[in-house]
Amino acid sequence: MWEQIRANKRKSAVLIVAMALLLVVFGAVMGEALAPGGGWMLGLMAATALWFVMTMVSYFQGGKILMAASGARRIQKKDHPQLFNIVEEMQIAAGMKSMPAVYIIDDLSPNAFATGRDPDHAAVAVTKGLLAKLNRDQLQGVIAHEMSHIVNRDVLFMTLIGVMLGAIVMVSQVALRGMFYGGGRVRRSRSSSRGGGGQAQAIMMVLALLMAILAPILARIIYFAASRRREYLADANAAALTRYPEGLAQALEIIGGDARPMARANQAIAPMYIHNPMQLAASSAFSTHPPIAERVRILRGLTSGASLADYEQSWRRVAGESADTLPASALAGAAAVPLREAHADSARTPDAKARLRQVGDALRMLDGFLFIPCACGLRLKLPPDFTGHTVECPRCHRRHSVDEARQAQA
Repeated sequence: MWEQIRANKRKSAVLIVAMALLLVVFGAVMGEALAPGGGWMLGLMAATALWFVMTMVSYFQGGKILMAASGARRIQKKDHPQLFNIVEEMQIAAGMKSMPAVYIIDDLSPNAFATGRDPDHAAVAVTKGLLAKLNRDQLQGVIAHEMSHIVNRDVLFMTLIGVMLGAIVMVSQVALRGMFYGGGRVRRSRSSSRGGGGQAQAIMMVLALLMAILAPILARIIYFAASRRREYLADANAAALTRYPEGLAQALEIIGGDARPMARANQAIAPMYIHNPMQLAASSAFSTHPPIAERVRILRGLTSGASLADYEQSWRRVAGESADTLPASALAGAAAVPLREAHADSARTPDAKARLRQVGDALRMLDGFLFIPCACGLRLKLPPDFTGHTVECPRCHRRHSVDEARQAQA
C-alpha cells in the first residue's frame, strides 16, 4: 500500500505539472490571439503569474479558504467531546503527531471533508446532519477515511489541482469575453495593415476558441479521474485503522441515501467531501468518487480481516478487471488486521433529535449564546443580544439571574 501511495504521489506530481503546462500554453495561445505579434509572451507571463499566486495562496491558506467557503465553524473539545475523542483516536492510529483542527458545518445533509497541506497543518469538517445521523462506529469510519486522505496527502493534491482548474476556467472565461467583445477589432486592424496576416490571425482565433472550450473540459477530466482511486485507498486505510469496516459501510449508505442538497456546496469544494454532493452520475468520466454501492460491497467483503491485502482481494472480487492491483511487495509486507466487534454505544439506536440538539447547542455557544441550566431539567438558551437581568423558566417558572450566569460561564 505504501508503494501505491508513493506511486500516487509521483502521478500527482506529473498531473500537477501537466495542468500547469496546459494553463501556460493556454495563456500563450490566448495572448497571441488577442494581441498578435508578441502577445503570446504576455499571455504566458500572465498565466504563469496567476498560477503561481493561486498555488501559493492555496498551499498556505487553502484549508482556511475551503473551510470559510463551506461555512465551517471551528470547535473545541468541550463543544462536542465524542467527535473530539474519535478524531484523537484516529490521529493516534494513523501515526499523526498533531491533532487536526475540528470543524462543524451547519448543514443537515450528512457529509464530511478534510483539508491541509500536510499532517501537521490539517483540519477535518463534518456536517451537523452527519453528527445527528451516525453512531460512534459509523462516525469513526468517516473520520478514519478523512484522516487517511490527510496522511496520504490527497487533500493537498486535490487542492492544488482544484486551484489550477479554477485558473484555467478563469482564463477561459476572460479569453472568450475578450474574443467576442474585442476580437473583431483586432482582426480587422491586422487584416488591413498586413493583408495576408489576417488569414493567419483568423486561424489563431479559431485555435484560441477551441482551446478556450476544450482546456477546461480536459482539466476537469484529469481532476475528476485522479480523485477516484484515492477514495478506494482511503476506504482501505480507514478499514485498517478502525478494524471495523462495517462502520464505514453503514455510514456511506446513510450519506448516499440522503437526497438533501448541501446549502453551500460548490464545484471547488464538492469533490473534497467523502461523497460528492453535486455528483449526478457516479460512473461517468466526470465523477469524482466511485459508486457508493461498490464501495460498500468492497468493505462488506472484508469478512476475515481488515488488512490492505484483504481489501485488495475484496476489491478484485467486486470490481473484477476494473480494480487496481496493489504492489505485491506492499501486500506481502502488510500486517494482518483482525476485525473487532461493534462499539457498545453503537449497538443502541441513535437518538437523532438529541444528537441534533447537541450539535445545535455547540454552534449556538460559538455564536455567544448563554446557557442557564434550571433545576427542573430545562436548559435555557439566551441569544447574545438578550438585555434582561433575569429570565423565567417557562416550565417551572423559576427566575434566574442572567448576570450571575454570564459571570459563571466566563
